[in-house]
Amino acid sequence: MAEHSESGGVSAVMEKISEKIHALDSSSSSDYDSDSDKPASVQAQIYRLFGREKPVHKVFGGGKPADVLLWRNKKISASVLGGATAAWVLFELVEYHLLTLVCHVLILALAILFLWSIAHTFINKTPPRIPEVHLPEEPFLQVASALRIEINQGFAVLRNIASGRDLKKFLIVIAGLWVLSTVGTWCNFLTLFYISFVLLHTVPVLYEKFEDKVDPFAEKAMVEIKKQYLVFDAKVLSKIPRGPLKGKLA
Repeated sequence: MAEHSESGGVSAVMEKISEKIHALDSSSSSDYDSDSDKPASVQAQIYRLFGREKPVHKVFGGGKPADVLLWRNKKISASVLGGATAAWVLFELVEYHLLTLVCHVLILALAILFLWSIAHTFINKTPPRIPEVHLPEEPFLQVASALRIEINQGFAVLRNIASGRDLKKFLIVIAGLWVLSTVGTWCNFLTLFYISFVLLHTVPVLYEKFEDKVDPFAEKAMVEIKKQYLVFDAKVLSKIPRGPLKGKLA
């Protein structure tokens, strides 16, 4: 009797999984069939990576930063990427320190200006006028305010995850942090930042160029991921007991 009930429970779970997967396949195929008769502009709004509804340029803000990331002006984008590469080579490969670089630049600039002023005094000419530099307060306040908002939102997300309300989000964050910690053992922060900078200046422009080929593949990949998550949810997550907070919120 115990073996019969256990086999019956397993078969019931497998039937539920198959029903969910069949419903997912049918909904996906029906979407493809129903959308095949729609205009191209409507289909472009449906089959987009991460469900975006705006062009890639608008996703990145639509201003000058987006122009740089998407290589609208190739000279500026190449200059930014080349400058970042030069800085990485200088600090990482040559092992030049930032404080040393700043001091050497200041020494060179002060020495040139000092000798230039003395030379103009000897030849009875007006010494060069060194401009006064004043940093405005408003941009720094705006950056600090935006940073404060982002940090508070990050703390709110972490608090929501730690409260046990969403197991799926918790597992995703834990997996992401574990991957990030593993990558951190391969390279230091400067190299990781440079790799992220290069990816940010290459992946979006490549995606924008080949988005018609990437989006259908991403659609199929998302359907497959949802199938695997349904199986994992039925076999593992559904058997994990929920905390009392889950019941109170429900």
